[in-house]
Amino acid sequence: MKAPLITVDNVSMDFDGTHALKNISFELAEGEILGIIGRSGAGKTVLIHLMRGVEQPPTSGRIIYHVSACPSCDYMDVPSAAGKPCPHCGAVLAPLDVDLWNETNEMLKRRVMRRTAIMFQRTFALYGDDRVIENVLHALDDINYPPEKAINRAADLIDQVRLSHRMMHIARDLSGGEKQRVVLARQLAKEPFLLFADEPTGTLDPGTAKIVHTMLTEAAKTSNMGMVVTSHFSQVIEDVASRAILLVDGAIAKIGAPKDVIAEFMAGCEDTETFEHAVVGERIVEARDLTKRYISVDRGVVRAVNGVSFEIYEKEIFGIIGKSGAGKTTLSQIIAGLIEPTSGEINVRIGEEWVDMTKPGVDQRGRAKEYIGLLHQEYDLFPHRTVLDNLTDAIGLEFPKELAMRKALVTLRMAGFSEEKSKEILDRLPGQLSEGERHRVALAQVLIREPRIVILDEPTGTMDPITKIDVKHSIMHSRDDIDETFVVVSHDMEFVRDICDRLALMRGGKIVEIGKTAEVLAHLTEDERKVMSQNQPPAA
Repeated sequence: MKAPLITVDNVSMDFDGTHALKNISFELAEGEILGIIGRSGAGKTVLIHLMRGVEQPPTSGRIIYHVSACPSCDYMDVPSAAGKPCPHCGAVLAPLDVDLWNETNEMLKRRVMRRTAIMFQRTFALYGDDRVIENVLHALDDINYPPEKAINRAADLIDQVRLSHRMMHIARDLSGGEKQRVVLARQLAKEPFLLFADEPTGTLDPGTAKIVHTMLTEAAKTSNMGMVVTSHFSQVIEDVASRAILLVDGAIAKIGAPKDVIAEFMAGCEDTETFEHAVVGERIVEARDLTKRYISVDRGVVRAVNGVSFEIYEKEIFGIIGKSGAGKTTLSQIIAGLIEPTSGEINVRIGEEWVDMTKPGVDQRGRAKEYIGLLHQEYDLFPHRTVLDNLTDAIGLEFPKELAMRKALVTLRMAGFSEEKSKEILDRLPGQLSEGERHRVALAQVLIREPRIVILDEPTGTMDPITKIDVKHSIMHSRDDIDETFVVVSHDMEFVRDICDRLALMRGGKIVEIGKTAEVLAHLTEDERKVMSQNQPPAA
């Protein structure tokens, strides 16, 4: 094993008396890829932020970077570079230990942080209106890369993430996996010696995620870059990491080979609860020959939805599946009333009346939208407001405090939280929650408005296996207890198989199969199965 790049020494982190991390200690070698796995709320994101030096310092403990530093300029490198000439000024690099959070010289901390990079979960952080190459050029400009060399360097980075065929595309027109590769190219432009990847592929379909995993490991090998990857998906750790840590309630439960750590993590993830077959009601949504066309600078006319027809029934859990780019999200936004179709019909029944969703106005689409809740995969919570505020007055629901708390607690339990956990998080800010917990709060934010139809766009993308089971149960109970109707847009075949009554399979903007879940899944092509099927737990 190479010399350590980072020593995490007995680190603990408390939030309002709650222990988020408990006495964490380990070393990360230069060039090593370390996977950190655990349930939502286990402390993965808190740990990765502490290691990078962002937000607030640990309650106790130290994070020490072992680097080689140039005495004449700001350049730093991995410890094995000590004694070599600085590539910027030629001075000899010298070994240096930087205590990241206790360093009296703030400049040393900033120098270390400039040599690290991060890929955030669930956000692509791109200039949406700029082309791919322009996004990478922006990153090079941020580090004052020589302008005369920038074009070639940007092209090299785009080649490295295998996106040369998308170099001139507008960033917003890319698929999720392509956007994530542009993000990777932007981070590699900084030439970091360490990359933090926090749930980097949580909202991507498994096939696309595997491509990004390959990009990450290749980038690490090409540039001798270390990585810390957090996830609650076992396949991410299996694909990427050379060593893994299992976090349980803020403490290290196991550290070692990824296969062994994953096996312990997956233990106890079985779902034993069963549900009665639901009796659905009358039609609540009906669509005929729906079409949505866009004009793209790069691709001309894009038929995101191309002549689809379907019906949805009360208390039904209706799934829309397909590969990335099939048109699933666009169709869900048409159902939600966020996008007006180019042509065709779509009507939603409110009470005993049918509302024409193609017509704007408070008596038409506006009326129906009040009863349709949408949880998009790119949801946002108000970061400076508590969970209670996010669930009540922050979205315009004005309750007396006592009723607000009662309603919030009931809704949080519907979203998969235990009664104890619901009470615990009411006064917390979103930043003090894990990503999976924030996702469930966002689901509760939809449910608290008492919609008749709930549309969930990739609802399991940021959830660990046990939380996924909790949310599955919350959806099933909501359907049974309060007559809720759900539209689930997902690439998680295991989830839709367990939860959906019927499925619509989309390819190229069209619905090519619609019917009972098992029948539609049987029509998946081998490529679709490979791309969309969630990975199963590893064999014991």
